[in-house]
Amino acid sequence: MPVHLRNAPTKLMKEMGYGQEYRYAHDEANAYAAGEVYFPPEIAQTRYYFPTNRGLEGKIGEKLAWLAEQDQNSPIKRYR
Repeated sequence: MPVHLRNAPTKLMKEMGYGQEYRYAHDEANAYAAGEVYFPPEIAQTRYYFPTNRGLEGKIGEKLAWLAEQDQNSPIKRYR
């Protein structure tokens, strides 16, 4: 698990950097932490879902494209 996503219930964990630089998406514009990555660097660029243009998947594809654009335009990028 990436260090920035780990909770830090102890002083040692805080000193080790657990939870530092965590971005709470609901505090961000559009409730989306653009440029943030929640996967380890080794698999961060892996694509797992390929929506079709049919039905609801078309809308999902549009939303995913919009989110990708937000990531691309974000001044904050985590290992991209």
